[in-house]
Amino acid sequence: MEQASSEQVPAPASKKKRDRKSKALWKRIRQPLAKSRFVKAALANLLVLGLRFVRMTNPLVKGSVKILGGPYVDREPVIVALWHGQHLLAPVFYPKERRLAAMVSRSADAELNADVLARFGIEIVRGSGGREGAQNTDKGGARALIALKKALGAGTNVCMIADIPHGTPRDSGQGIILLAKLSGRPILPVAFTTSRRKVLEKSWDKTTINLPFGRGSTVVGELVEVPMDADEDELERKRQELTRALNAATREAYRMVDERR
Repeated sequence: MEQASSEQVPAPASKKKRDRKSKALWKRIRQPLAKSRFVKAALANLLVLGLRFVRMTNPLVKGSVKILGGPYVDREPVIVALWHGQHLLAPVFYPKERRLAAMVSRSADAELNADVLARFGIEIVRGSGGREGAQNTDKGGARALIALKKALGAGTNVCMIADIPHGTPRDSGQGIILLAKLSGRPILPVAFTTSRRKVLEKSWDKTTINLPFGRGSTVVGELVEVPMDADEDELERKRQELTRALNAATREAYRMVDERR
């Protein structure tokens, strides 16, 4: 009896059939839903409300600083650097009185992200940063860097995700370093988090979903300056410097909320 009870009972054939039908139905409706302006607008509005609610219900702990307007206010415009998976709260922490342009991937998956940012009044530049130098940057990425450089020249702060999509998480690519070189503007490492959060462990970047009713923290690291005459060796050193600075800011942001649990 014990052996029989420990054996896995196979799922009924009817349940398997229902599961297959459900998956087939979802495949048929998924693409039309993804193309629906109404659905995309509704999802974007829900995300905006959700992000604002999370920010409202997570008061900042002592030691948190403003992303801008602090010790580096006289250095603006700057290039705000964030990590993939840790950037979702950026729109609600960024001061709305300061103009911001953000690079968003050209992939279809990033469409919703772009819609949400636009609802916060953030200018969208489509493209992706590369790990290698300008000679290996694709045309779309090069155009995006040029657009961001123009924004910086006009006095607008810009934001880039430092690590590369589906690359090595928490390791900066060269795209943001190249932008700093071309523009002559400094990079500002920024991190924020909340005490209540859900980490999607199976995602490549360990995406963090911030939850309401906790505590929040914001940390700004030291500026990373890239000389406009930097050679390849110097660019690599600056890439490593940004990686260290952004990881240090991230660790500090987590420490500030976690030690108060």
